[in-house]
Amino acid sequence: MMNRFNRICHDIKNLKIQGAENVARAALRALAIKHDASSVRKLIALRPTEPCLKNCLKYALSFTDVQKGIKETLKIMDSARQATINFGSRLIQNNTTVFTHCHSSTVVAIMIEAKKQGKKFQVYNTETRPNFQGRITATELLKAKIPVTMFIDSSATSAIKDSDLFLFGADAITAQGSIINKIGNKMMAEIAEKYDVPRYACTISWKFDPKTALGYIEKLESRDEREIWPNKPKKLRISNVIFEEVGADLITGIVSEIGVLAPSSFVAEFSKKYPYLIEKQQPIIKRIP
Repeated sequence: MMNRFNRICHDIKNLKIQGAENVARAALRALAIKHDASSVRKLIALRPTEPCLKNCLKYALSFTDVQKGIKETLKIMDSARQATINFGSRLIQNNTTVFTHCHSSTVVAIMIEAKKQGKKFQVYNTETRPNFQGRITATELLKAKIPVTMFIDSSATSAIKDSDLFLFGADAITAQGSIINKIGNKMMAEIAEKYDVPRYACTISWKFDPKTALGYIEKLESRDEREIWPNKPKKLRISNVIFEEVGADLITGIVSEIGVLAPSSFVAEFSKKYPYLIEKQQPIIKRIP
């Protein structure tokens, strides 16, 4: 029987807990149970492309009282999320079509808020192979009575060219203003640019990775090839890299609690607002009381 700490770790690692913010919150729950150096290392290693998890752990562990640090971190996250939702909902207008890829709890929340404001719009979304996170998006939007049409990933062009807006999430933000997000996002951003569809990454700013300002290259997580083909032919190699980088030049703006900003402006404003998260600080492990 797994203890609670190991159960949370297992669920994060095996995608039972999805979405960068949900992963970070789960990691904080685990931290409340165990916060020795070994446990912190285990949490950091669960999902390499998740700076939000690392930033949350870093801030919580900066408090002498770790439990208080966890509460303060969650309070900041809650406030940041609501502000992001408010800013993002302003981008959606009446009688528009919004395109989205994969599943972002923030993007879904933005659409639900726009619906609550009385705006009438529809959503086009992709299925998102190989784990079909797009089905989560579609299910949540339909529950909120928002019209949705799902497209297979390879027919994204036909969906995007008839859309007015492309909203997507982010798993990491680099110092160059680029976004790390679900594989396929770059291709779709390129298509959207071709058809002059505005492209906005929607996320709380704590997904910014300060290490990228020092030349660190964000690791792009790969997962088991059996997710794509459980009984593949022998000798067949399968690539299952699940993230990719979307360059700042493909992004119209980043929507966060800081506002709706161009990628270069976002990086500058983040540094002003959250100086305690910049990498000048000691490594996370050394900060454990």
